[in-house]
Amino acid sequence: MLSGQTAKDIRFSYTGGSTDMYIPFNSNSELVYGYDINSLYPAVMKDKKFPIGKPIYFEGDIRKYEPEAFGFFQCKVEAPNDLIHPIIQLHVKTKSGLRTISPTGTFECMLFSEEIDNAIKLGYKFKILRGYTFKKGKIFNSFVTELYNIRLQYSKDNPMNYIAKILLNSLYGRMGMDDRFTYSTFITKDSYLKYEEQNIDKILNVMDFGDNYLVEVEGDETRAMLDDRTETHNINISIASAVTAYARVLMSEFKNNSMLKIYYTDTDSIYTDLNPDNINKIINNIVDPTKLGKLKLESVSTVAIFISPKVYYLKTQDLKEIYKVKGLTKDSLLTQKDFEALLNKNTTLIKSQDKWYKDISKGHIIVRNEVYTLQQTDNKRELIYDSENQLIGTKPYRLSENKLITNVTK
Repeated sequence: MLSGQTAKDIRFSYTGGSTDMYIPFNSNSELVYGYDINSLYPAVMKDKKFPIGKPIYFEGDIRKYEPEAFGFFQCKVEAPNDLIHPIIQLHVKTKSGLRTISPTGTFECMLFSEEIDNAIKLGYKFKILRGYTFKKGKIFNSFVTELYNIRLQYSKDNPMNYIAKILLNSLYGRMGMDDRFTYSTFITKDSYLKYEEQNIDKILNVMDFGDNYLVEVEGDETRAMLDDRTETHNINISIASAVTAYARVLMSEFKNNSMLKIYYTDTDSIYTDLNPDNINKIINNIVDPTKLGKLKLESVSTVAIFISPKVYYLKTQDLKEIYKVKGLTKDSLLTQKDFEALLNKNTTLIKSQDKWYKDISKGHIIVRNEVYTLQQTDNKRELIYDSENQLIGTKPYRLSENKLITNVTK
């Protein structure tokens, strides 16, 4: 288990899966093939080596003395400015909030050593400042093998298949769970102002309960001891971060292959112009619907429209319509024309939906009808328009010392 400052530092490297939109639509004559990786996270858990043992803190460039040093390193990064699909991602603070982007330019971040080694192949340069080294070992091989074999034995509609799938895919997330738990306490309204003055930095939420407030505050080890609690969280952020980093490394094999035209990528999927036979010629036997870590063809589309990460529309060869909009309920009906309209600059689509909210103070649930506004977003990459203000592509943001230096297209 990891805790304290070590865990806090390494958590900065835990940035999750990479999702980006590169090309917003296909031409009339071009098919778009959608592929998923068979159990991406379990695939890297099975074959890769992970941080084990006690971490050792260092300062300076550890690899000048230990070229094979393995762990998590705080680095100054220089990304090639001509890279179309950058692969190192980080959280960047902007006026519109925290963004997770894969930029070009220069920046500083905490990274897993194996992701650094992979990026060097694409021309990235790294100056290691400090970090933590670990021993390494395979720890998930038998776990993944046994559960994946269970999945292969049962059809998708069998509960055993589903149980095995959930166990496979959720373990890494359990390792990365945030153990900075919160505490709630009742404070009388007469004494609240004094309590607030003493705990202003830790108060997360306040709910009105008549003569009292129910106050939610950040937890810490001191509070746990005062409450006579002994907690064993069984987490290790270094393992969870390594899993997601290895997954990004695997996905980078497709993103920067010059023979693949990439429209869109999600954590474990790609949308490209090549059919399975042609991809297998480029990357030997990479398409196999049953093997762990291989590509599985999910769709072949005559129409593909990608508005932004987690927002897209597909019309398959058999005329099936598939669309995804993060945050919008499945009851909301959308059409191909809706998505085509959204390719135009400053176009918005208004939808209403019912959402459920819990009210703890009153002990009931409220259903509210809310308006959802769908539009283009430039949270991940800069948008490119033609002379008629139609979205035709994207390009990576450029950073200088972790600050955006490219004008964001409005």
